[in-house]
Amino acid sequence: MSALFHLGQSLKGKVTSYTIIKHVQDCVWLARSQIGQIVVIKSVRHFRLGNERDVLKKFQSCSPFLRPLLDEIIEPRDPPAIVLKHLDDHLLSAAAIKSLNKVEIKYVARRVLQALNVLHLDGFVHTDVKPDNILVNYGTEVEGVRFTDVQLADFGSTVPATSKYATDSDLIGAPIWRSPEAHLRIGWGTLTDIWSFGTILITLIYGDNYFMFKPDVPADHDEYEHRILTRQCQFFGPFPISYQEIAPPSTLSMLMQVMSSLHGKQMPFTHISTKEVSVEDKKFILKIMKLDPRDRPSAQQLLDDEWFNST
Repeated sequence: MSALFHLGQSLKGKVTSYTIIKHVQDCVWLARSQIGQIVVIKSVRHFRLGNERDVLKKFQSCSPFLRPLLDEIIEPRDPPAIVLKHLDDHLLSAAAIKSLNKVEIKYVARRVLQALNVLHLDGFVHTDVKPDNILVNYGTEVEGVRFTDVQLADFGSTVPATSKYATDSDLIGAPIWRSPEAHLRIGWGTLTDIWSFGTILITLIYGDNYFMFKPDVPADHDEYEHRILTRQCQFFGPFPISYQEIAPPSTLSMLMQVMSSLHGKQMPFTHISTKEVSVEDKKFILKIMKLDPRDRPSAQQLLDDEWFNST
């Protein structure tokens, strides 16, 4: 299959023109604008592209922490193409290069929550909150922070909590960042993003590419997602009796099997030593990582939490 664009190709947008300089992956290219700005161009004939454009048009003026839509390509028009801000790196890579310190973790966490709060207040769910969808720009370190920008990206699957995707419990997000209710397909809403945020926070606090819910089998293994759910229960379980109100009998039966399989193998996060996680960090994480989504705080409640004021 031939590439949609080629190096050196000129594209005309509504705002200005762009020259393709690199094919990054699948439907993503880097380009240079007429004034020399490096931008990202996405082009594909898919619902996600138009949806990302529409979501950003609706929300980007509400927060500097959403990666903005800069332009739309008008030639060629098919398939459609959008122009997005280019940032230096994504969080997963940045943390692999150098673990984030406590000040940087809170700097990133606040900005991600502020971005999520803008979406959530209007009833929209990002659905794919993960480190490689959090973009950063590097700069000269100021007050312990080496980032000058932090922006949440990839809004192709961002939908209202009342949408058919949510009410039909469509499978969303990358498995190790996905909430229990999304794994179980028993319905999800804005609070599924809060679980994903908490999972990212755990990874950042531990550093060294530690993924708490990553199972001991490859991603194509039949039990890969089941083992993620088991690890979620292992650290933050057991599943509360309140699940009877949101899960069908077949799901409850499966959860009973999960909990039975962990007899004597639990690793409660509450028992994590202060050598691994500070008292303040543990308290904050435990507020977030509730298996019943109705028990989780909102993005705004987390922004108001005393954790952001602790040192």
